[in-house]
Amino acid sequence: MRYVLCTAFLCIIPLACSTAYSSDSVIEDDIFYLPVIVHVLHKGESIGEGSNLSRNRIDHQIVLLNNDFRRKAGTRGFNEYPNGGDSKIEFVLARKDPNGNAIHGINRINVDSVEIEPRGYNQNHYAQYAYWNPNQYINIWLTPLPTELNCLVLGLSSGPDTDLPGTEFLSIPKAGDAEGILINTVHFGESDLECHANLGRTLTHEMGHYLGLLHTWGNGICGTNDYCNDTPAVDSAVFGHNPILGCDGEMVMISNYMNFSDDTIMNAFTNDQIERMHYVLNNHEGRHALWSSSDIKSN
Repeated sequence: MRYVLCTAFLCIIPLACSTAYSSDSVIEDDIFYLPVIVHVLHKGESIGEGSNLSRNRIDHQIVLLNNDFRRKAGTRGFNEYPNGGDSKIEFVLARKDPNGNAIHGINRINVDSVEIEPRGYNQNHYAQYAYWNPNQYINIWLTPLPTELNCLVLGLSSGPDTDLPGTEFLSIPKAGDAEGILINTVHFGESDLECHANLGRTLTHEMGHYLGLLHTWGNGICGTNDYCNDTPAVDSAVFGHNPILGCDGEMVMISNYMNFSDDTIMNAFTNDQIERMHYVLNNHEGRHALWSSSDIKSN
């Protein structure tokens, strides 16, 4: 979950990384291609106006997401950290809907034309508008929220239930619950919003949780932390853009995507974080189904 204000109620501490869980079934040059459906919840505006985001902005957000996950040179997603890596995970807007009709990965819904039961800011609430099989699509709901929440509530993600240490700190769906990612509409893609989060990194952060990553401070205990040995240990939430010291006086990797850092400096997943995401993609039934059964590779 990504918020500017972090309280015991609003911040769910997600997953962890451990080199004890290798995923050697992935050939080195292989890429995990994962299908995405973006449910654009709007209030009757024309496409490109207000909360009914344009196709160009949605397309560009997916480009930004892939730049970050692939550590692409010449983009904000590139870094030169010795322990920073290319995740070899790419996201593709779904080409077909559940009925087999050709689409461009976007499902637009006028929320004013649908009456639903209020359930709070969670996946179960927004799944009442649309929810596609999570074994075939990563459901992303763009949620129009009051302007006073613009720089307070950024996004929320469910996590995968695996045997990795720290899984209990993720937001794991209960039986019958919907899973997926919520993004405050104004934080989907780049914007001119006067906020620390205006370059599309909210989706990168939440997708990390969706694929099994904890915040870098993990469980708040220096000895275990996020279970990724190559993320410098820190025992409290990391905000902003200034260098800080963590456990044992070690410099914190403030640019890691799994912090609450400013979008302007985020640019790194570490090799242990990548290994953890690969383990989830190979061993979690639903996440494995996303890449193993879909013909979605880019041409």
